[in-house]
Amino acid sequence: MIHQIDTTDNIVAFRALAEVTKEDFLRVVVPAVEHLVKQINEINFLLVLDTDIKNFTAGAWLQDALLGLKHLGKWNRAAIVTDSEEIITFTNGFSYVVPGEFRGFKKENFNKALNWVEGNIS
Repeated sequence: MIHQIDTTDNIVAFRALAEVTKEDFLRVVVPAVEHLVKQINEINFLLVLDTDIKNFTAGAWLQDALLGLKHLGKWNRAAIVTDSEEIITFTNGFSYVVPGEFRGFKKENFNKALNWVEGNIS
């Protein structure tokens, strides 16, 4: 399940809990990202992982990939907040292969991640 987190108007933020499905992406993530692109013509994205990455279904991964490809040139900043060192390392390396900046943050640094995605810190 994915819930949207209330934030400033220049970002979309989500919290992933338990199992994350294709329907979660279609119902929650895709409309929010589409709205943000229409409003500011870029994507500033934050995802808090309060579930194990293994709880993302194949359909969820496919929707995530399709959303990323559809708006490939629109990504500005994306942060993944997790306590998994592997996911943080993977996220940090993502900036080298796609447009935009991607960073991983520990859960204890949630506020720093949020401020970074909002553009308040570099």
